[in-house]
Amino acid sequence: MHDSIHSDTFTEKFTPLSNFRARRRKMRIAEISTPELRPPAHDRQSPSHHQDNHLLSQIECKIKQTETHPPDTPLPDSLPSDLRQLLTHLTQLLPFPTTNNSLKLHLWKLSYRLWNACVDLSNAAAAFRSPSSNFSPQNVAELRHVAADMLSLAVDVVGVPSPVIKSASFYYKTGLVWHDLKNFDLASTCFERATDLISKLDIRKISDAGERKLLLDLNIARSLTAWEISDKNLAITLLNRSKTLLFGSPVHFKALANQFLAFAKTALSRTENNGSFNEALKLMNEALELCEKGLSISRTREETVEIKELKSKILRFISAVHLQNGEFESVIKCVKVLRENGGESGDHHASLPVLAMKAWLGLGRYSEAEKELKGMVVNKGIPEGVWLSAVEAYFQAAGNAGLETAKGIFLGLLGRCHVSARAAVRVVHRVVGDDSGIEGSRIRAKMVSELASDERVVALFAGEAVAKERTAMHAVLWNCGSGNFRLKDYETSAEMFEKSMLYVPHDIENRVLRAKGYRVLSLCYLGLAQLDRAQEYVIEAEKLDPNIVCAFLKFKICLQKNDNCGAINQIETMITCMCFTPDFLSLSAHEAVASRALPVAVAALSKLLNFYTSGKPMPTAEVVVLRTLVTVLSQDLGKEPEVLKFLKQAYDRASKLGADCFFGKGEVGRREQNWFGVTAWNFGTKCGKEKHYDLCAEFLRLASGFYSFVVDGQLEENHIMTCRSLILTVSAMIASENQRMIPLPDAEVKCAVELLERAGKILNSLSVGSQLNDDKVNTIESDLFFMYVLNAYDMHGRLNNLESQQRLVKSFAGTKACSPQYLLQIGLNASQGPRFNVEVATFALSECLSGFLSSACPDYQNVALVVRRLIAIASMHKGDTDDDAVLSMYKQAYRIMVGLKEGEYPTEEGKWLAMTAWNRAALPVRMGQIDVAKKWMNAGLELARKVVGMETYQACMEDYVAGFEKKFDMQIAGESRRQLGQ
Repeated sequence: MHDSIHSDTFTEKFTPLSNFRARRRKMRIAEISTPELRPPAHDRQSPSHHQDNHLLSQIECKIKQTETHPPDTPLPDSLPSDLRQLLTHLTQLLPFPTTNNSLKLHLWKLSYRLWNACVDLSNAAAAFRSPSSNFSPQNVAELRHVAADMLSLAVDVVGVPSPVIKSASFYYKTGLVWHDLKNFDLASTCFERATDLISKLDIRKISDAGERKLLLDLNIARSLTAWEISDKNLAITLLNRSKTLLFGSPVHFKALANQFLAFAKTALSRTENNGSFNEALKLMNEALELCEKGLSISRTREETVEIKELKSKILRFISAVHLQNGEFESVIKCVKVLRENGGESGDHHASLPVLAMKAWLGLGRYSEAEKELKGMVVNKGIPEGVWLSAVEAYFQAAGNAGLETAKGIFLGLLGRCHVSARAAVRVVHRVVGDDSGIEGSRIRAKMVSELASDERVVALFAGEAVAKERTAMHAVLWNCGSGNFRLKDYETSAEMFEKSMLYVPHDIENRVLRAKGYRVLSLCYLGLAQLDRAQEYVIEAEKLDPNIVCAFLKFKICLQKNDNCGAINQIETMITCMCFTPDFLSLSAHEAVASRALPVAVAALSKLLNFYTSGKPMPTAEVVVLRTLVTVLSQDLGKEPEVLKFLKQAYDRASKLGADCFFGKGEVGRREQNWFGVTAWNFGTKCGKEKHYDLCAEFLRLASGFYSFVVDGQLEENHIMTCRSLILTVSAMIASENQRMIPLPDAEVKCAVELLERAGKILNSLSVGSQLNDDKVNTIESDLFFMYVLNAYDMHGRLNNLESQQRLVKSFAGTKACSPQYLLQIGLNASQGPRFNVEVATFALSECLSGFLSSACPDYQNVALVVRRLIAIASMHKGDTDDDAVLSMYKQAYRIMVGLKEGEYPTEEGKWLAMTAWNRAALPVRMGQIDVAKKWMNAGLELARKVVGMETYQACMEDYVAGFEKKFDMQIAGESRRQLGQ
């Protein structure tokens, strides 16, 4: 954009187009020397055209209305349109007679009066700063346009010097007003009208400097308007045409060069590609060429200096374009030309070292770039923002290698000139840079530490005037420390946090911030395992701002010192803090578990559980806390009683709140319930294996309770586990009794009966029992039902309920789940101990024997065992009254042995049968019960014949039987003879 556009001597002066919006002094035409407008003598008579006079009088009336209009009231919108309409009517009367020069002179006067009225309105609006609602620039511009059109109607007036130039100047200045109002179409129209008027002149005959300047300004203004409407080709064409309007004037060369430069700068600001860079560079080269030509014709020192300054400015912009294009060699050449221009008086603009340094950096020549940067230290004319930009650019290019140089530059500037706190913040922020790994971060942090701790730097931030910058510096150092802390470089992090404390004032308002710094330093030294130093910092923080964070840091220190008692005491302290929240207990438990301080974790979680009874909302579900607590306890040996305690607490809370409320709903709730059930079951089985039967019974009873909760429906697996837990609970109770050798109290017996009743109901619901079918046998293990029967038999026996025992065993014997082995066990139990049940024992063993014998491959070892036990039972309970019942058992054994292979029936059992049967004949022999004795001897002999290895016994038996029969026959014969002799 050109620097200025001068008006002619006829009208007001205008400011440069680049500053249209600025205030400008308006000058009325009457204030400028104007030739007197007098009509020729032959033209002073009254006009003969009444219509012309009528229109002129109407126009004059409107102009007078404009002249007398108060400046503080809005101009009527109809006024410009009325004048425009009257002017249109007047235009229809064209062409005016050449003899009627007075009419044309009158039009000139009216035009000048209207123009001056517009100037007065504009000046008044600027002087009184009237609100925009009371002043319409649009309407005033319309009136100016009317004045220009009115003057153009009488452009061929006689008696006025240069009427065409003056008419064109009206259009030119009106166009400038429209341009200022961003109405580029009307501006272009005015400039084109002015150009049409001037095109009729021979510009070679124009000698007045002002008129020549008008021609150039008009062309430049027209070019600028074309540029604004994005018609760049026309704009450049018009500027090139302007080269013919320079008239050898250095001022003209400078004005045109300025406009080329303005277009180039605009192109740079909108650049998006290399094409735009090239366009801008081309425009700058045009401007540079114009400066060279202007210097060659300049005559005065003032003109030469102004053009040289413009040339240097253009060269600096060219350098910047080359730098942006990456053409670093060209940048160095331009800088060299600028510095050598005029010898010692060469260009020393502040931007030259920056341009040169960036170019050297682009070429990778860091030593030359460093020289340029160091040269800026001694140049006091370089503004702070410029050297800051240079330092930042050097950092970006040189990286960590340039840190030392940059530090020296910055500290050198501190000694040379006043450096603002804001500049120090920028430098430190640039030194901190982006994340470059641990090593790079350490190097940068060390440099930042040296800069931030320098007394001269710290002094920059003293006082309230730089409070904002002090806060910014603290934030930069704090963020640097935080970044290193995240990298676990605690040493560097601690150094940064310590330096940040230099920028926290020692006043009451910043007490909390200082305490925060001490706390984070405590964390750093915790990470470095410097526990004493960490404790010192947290004590200092507690003095400034005592809160729960300090207590938590002390807790962490105690954990690292393995001081479990101290850590637990700090948990108590945290609970008493005003700012306490349960989250700190969760966090404490997490830290304790990570440190393997399980007692501390248990203490923290136990305290946390106390807050759930209040009914207040808690961040973590109670079931999660209990699960975590049990998990922590299970990691330590010998903690079964404590685990049992918290499992009971979980069961009680679930019973009180409801399963859905405690465990949760849906799949999550089912998983939680299953976890507690499985945990209780696992601890129960573990204690059972370790023969801790009391704990085993408690855990299994809890397992049955957990499995019995209904969470969104009941699964069959839970029924099975509940039943299994109940039955094994009773088994554990019986095992505990046997271990302690102390009978179960009646209360526990009743409790066991209740547990078995529950198990029996579950078994019945699952169709187990007398109605058990083949499908269910695969679902419920047979031994589960057997254990239930065995335990129930035991408990009913303790209550002397013999009928229930018998009914239970008979019911079990009729199921598919029953097996001979189970019946054998039941029979053995029934035939032993203080609660001997003959009926149950006989039934179970008889059924067992039938089962064994019905097998495809009978187990004769078990058969022999059952036979022996049945014989023993019969002998004990029926031998005195029903000897045949006992004998029948021996005969049954004989029938079993008939047909067996040799040794298939256990030999020892066979011998036992033979010997006991034979020995049973002894008493009848002594008692003289010959028939009974013969039955037992025959039974024994028959059994002996089936047993391998009893041949000798068999021969003896046969001899004894033969002798016994002979003796028995002789006794019979003697008795008969005595009876006959009598």
